[in-house]
Amino acid sequence: MRTLRLAVSALAVCVALSACGSQDAGGGTPTPTPTGAQPVTSPPTPDPTASPSTADPTPPASSKTPRAPKPGGPSTPPGVGATTLSGTVQGGVEPGCVLLDGYLLIGGPRDVLTPGAQVEVTGRVEPGMMTTCQQGTPFVVSAAHRS
Repeated sequence: MRTLRLAVSALAVCVALSACGSQDAGGGTPTPTPTGAQPVTSPPTPDPTASPSTADPTPPASSKTPRAPKPGGPSTPPGVGATTLSGTVQGGVEPGCVLLDGYLLIGGPRDVLTPGAQVEVTGRVEPGMMTTCQQGTPFVVSAAHRS
């Protein structure tokens, strides 16, 4: 009797393990995940009806589209890519964050860029830069002085 129980137990374990192993093997049909989504096994194939000439042109990743300055906002001096802003520095919602006319000031002399100070800063706008401040378009300051 003991041998029969041992044989039945071993058979049950083998069946359970083979069932678990066959879930990953898949017969061409992906098994849904616990969330119900199908796992991605390969990238989508391109549309065979679209020709390369009719596909949307994508600019190279290295090219940036220049932004037009805001009315009454920064002016572009003769230097290449440099922008000058002037006005009153304001404190941001996060500690250590300072803004000028909606631009988040990154870098520069912190003794000059204090909330309430009238300043003129030179630098460049970096709209894609990630910051911990929750407001303003990043503006990397190369020079700043009180006006």
